Amino acid sequence: MLKIRQVYYVVVSNFRRWHKNPQIILCFFLGFIFCFLLSDKVMRFATSHDTYLQGLESFIWTFGDAQSILSISLLLLLLFADMPNLSNDVPFFMIRTKRSVWLLGQIIYLICATFIFVVFILISTIILSATRSYPANIWSETAAILGYSGIGQNIAIPSFVKVMELTYPYQCTVHIFLLVTGYSLAMSSIILFLNLCKNNLGMIGGVLFSGFGIILNPNMVAELFGISFDRIRYANIIFGWLSPLNHATYYMHNFGYDNLPKLWMSYLFFTLFSLIFFVMSFLKIKKYTFDFTGTQN
Repeated sequence: MLKIRQVYYVVVSNFRRWHKNPQIILCFFLGFIFCFLLSDKVMRFATSHDTYLQGLESFIWTFGDAQSILSISLLLLLLFADMPNLSNDVPFFMIRTKRSVWLLGQIIYLICATFIFVVFILISTIILSATRSYPANIWSETAAILGYSGIGQNIAIPSFVKVMELTYPYQCTVHIFLLVTGYSLAMSSIILFLNLCKNNLGMIGGVLFSGFGIILNPNMVAELFGISFDRIRYANIIFGWLSPLNHATYYMHNFGYDNLPKLWMSYLFFTLFSLIFFVMSFLKIKKYTFDFTGTQN
């Protein structure tokens, strides 16, 4: 019980840093602005055609796209850039508990903060579309027009027919939420481990992790190397398995008639990926040299 209490106090200590913290405020403010900019196209389309949205569709069509997931996840660089937190109370913890207990508190904080941030994004999109939405678990006329007419692709709204035919808004939202959370947590685990290796290295690692997903974008590769439309299908499958960003993209999964990863495979991928870096962090903390610069006058 003592160890559990110590972990709890470490987590609480991290969350106390959020109070009037400009870095945290900026992260959530930019997250809301991103939600507004990314969902505005859907709202403007619904308004111009005098149609309504299912309450969760703004989130679904916004974060069912790889580029939108990438944009939001980059904000985690602001949220976790200084992890592990070496504030003035860390020496207090170090003389009363083990390094492994302290690091476990940091990891639980990462998981909780990531979850809170994605919930904030979900709620923001719901609020922004509330004036033209309804709660029933059925796809809207707006989604049908965007998907079946092809207009969605023309105005960069990822409304995919196979998504609407094989699932419902609530179930789809749960999967997208978990995929975005998994991708964000994987990035957070890299940031933590690399910062333990060298200060500020986590920021570079987070950017490279995101850049890897951009490089393995099938459309970008096809454009750069002039791959034909017939062959892009194979690139789509290969990169769907290799790219963490594609694993986080809902429509880039196997729905029964292609060779892309299944949803449970992506969940397992993000879980194992994060666990590996967390275990490496536990190994690294044994020889980590603490530099309590916050205690200097």
